[in-house]
Amino acid sequence: MKRQRIGSLEVSALALGTLPFGKWVDQRTSFAIMDRFAEAGGTFLDTANNYVFWDGGTGDESELAVGRWLAERGNRDAMVVATKVGARPLAPGTGLENAEGLSGDTVRSAAAASLKRLGVDHIDLYYSHIEDRGVTFEDTLGGFTSLVAAGRVREIGACNHATWRFDRARAVSRANGRPVYTAVQQRYSYLRPRPNVKLPEGGHVHMTDELLDYAAAEGDVTLVAYSALLAGRYRDKPLGEAYDHPGTTRRLEVLHEVADELGATVNQVVLAWLLRQDIVPLVGATSVAQLEETLGALDLKLDDDQVERMDSAA
Repeated sequence: MKRQRIGSLEVSALALGTLPFGKWVDQRTSFAIMDRFAEAGGTFLDTANNYVFWDGGTGDESELAVGRWLAERGNRDAMVVATKVGARPLAPGTGLENAEGLSGDTVRSAAAASLKRLGVDHIDLYYSHIEDRGVTFEDTLGGFTSLVAAGRVREIGACNHATWRFDRARAVSRANGRPVYTAVQQRYSYLRPRPNVKLPEGGHVHMTDELLDYAAAEGDVTLVAYSALLAGRYRDKPLGEAYDHPGTTRRLEVLHEVADELGATVNQVVLAWLLRQDIVPLVGATSVAQLEETLGALDLKLDDDQVERMDSAA
């Protein structure tokens, strides 16, 4: 599997999302999925300290599942582990309205808890999971800086942030000689939602053209796309109100045309389209069979005409 750079880290071109592991996907299946991902050359595992707090979960499940797999397989040094802070509810039964936030003290204490659940001595990539406009950038970044200085974190990033806030945080870091965010993870796929329509998943922030342009101009920001396959909506689930517009109809037509030309699935074409842009797709799987379909995208080559048709469809 090809590699990408995130700061000092070398990661696989695909990242494996582990959100359902330990809660909706049992240990045997979770381990089989991670085994197959590693066998295919995958190294980049993505989790968070709040997966999955909803639906009766605690938020510990995913990190614990990843930690058990790393310990059992003895392959910690071969994997790049990303986790997140900021969106864990402070009390059971509450949601993002009661999130822990991003104070420096929270960043440090949450990291200690994540390290324990993961059973590791450092986090490779530590994300701010959501914005916290109630604390200063200096406070948040001070927490991250102390973790990097202590060797507990290697690189830092942000998820679900407005582009201007991501840029402001990087400017504050540079001005104070602190580590800078080197990755940004947002929701992104081939189909685009209508502007100003709330996405069905709370807390999701879509990658904008402004962010794409910003990352290209900066040169040291890696983009990671979650919900790259829209949680199965390309296959057999309703797209929902956010995607109910004429642009979706035309894009789906072109997507299916290209898939037919290549003898591929639409999911594989979407992933190939993202990979061609040097975006790291964050993909989930609840079975090895689902992962196999995803891995098929790695060998798919879109020609210039196909990319132009996909990009211009609206």
